[in-house]
Amino acid sequence: QVQLVESGGGLVQAGGSLRLSCAVSGRTFSSYYMGWLRQAPGKEREFVASISWSGGSTFYADSVKGRFTISRDNAKNTVYLQMNSLTSEDTAVYYCAADVRRVRDNPTYWGQGTQITVSS
Repeated sequence: QVQLVESGGGLVQAGGSLRLSCAVSGRTFSSYYMGWLRQAPGKEREFVASISWSGGSTFYADSVKGRFTISRDNAKNTVYLQMNSLTSEDTAVYYCAADVRRVRDNPTYWGQGTQITVSS
């Protein structure tokens, strides 16, 4: 089993920045692809970003490309999501996710989620 715990959520003004962290325990962190998904009120859950085992490959949804950066520190068993130039459209619950393959829409492991609210 893999346990994921997100932190760093909160309220931010439009145009601001936040960094989410996800601490991972259970299995060998470096064996997993990691990622972030989000779900806004009344909307479907959507993929945000993912990163390969080594961190050498990253993938982003078009809506966040150029504004968000995913990274990982395998020594700390932690994955990050740096979010810049936030807009009200980014308001959602953000979930950290892990999988043995590239994280897409339906990963195997999830965190409990952290709320991001962007005020305009």
